[in-house]
This record gives sequence, C-alpha cells and structure tokens, in this order.
Amino acid sequence: MIDLREVRSVTDFQRNAKQYVGKLKKSGTPLVLTVNGRAELVVQDAASYQSLLDRLEELEVVAAIRVGLEDVKAGRVQPARKALKDLGAKLGIPRRDH
Repeated sequence: MIDLREVRSVTDFQRNAKQYVGKLKKSGTPLVLTVNGRAELVVQDAASYQSLLDRLEELEVVAAIRVGLEDVKAGRVQPARKALKDLGAKLGIPRRDH
C-alpha cells in the first residue's frame, strides 16, 4: 500500500534523487511524485517492483485455476482428444491417425 506520507514533488525528487534512491532501496516502499500538486508518478526500487509483478502473476494463475474448476463443476469440459480434434477441424489442420 502506498504511504500517503511519502508524496513528493518531481522537482524535489530531481533535486535529491540520490537520497531518494537510497531511501527507496532501503524501505522498499514506493514514492508518489506530484506534478503541479497532482499525483502523476510512482517510483519504486527494482526488487520491490519485481516482487509485485511476481505476486500479480501468481494471483492471475490462481484466478485461472478457479475459472477452470468452475468450468469442471458446471460441466463445461470435454476430453482433451475431442477438444484437440475439434480445434484441428476448426483450424483446418489435417488429422494424422495413429
């Protein structure tokens, strides 16, 4: 969550970039930058940003699994061989019988 006490102007950030970069790395919390008094940017250290992306990806996977489980419960599934056969026919891919 963004700490609303960590809101600074872009001008202040530019003047004191070295100090802010060190603080961002140490705290791991993002900094909101304003332009003309309005929040415009969020600055964050790379490790914290990557962690955020990793957590988002994990949540997207969990959401996709939930959708799949709901499809199973609702009976909106079919055997893989039939699904592949239907998809091949739809895309015009010739069948290879084994």
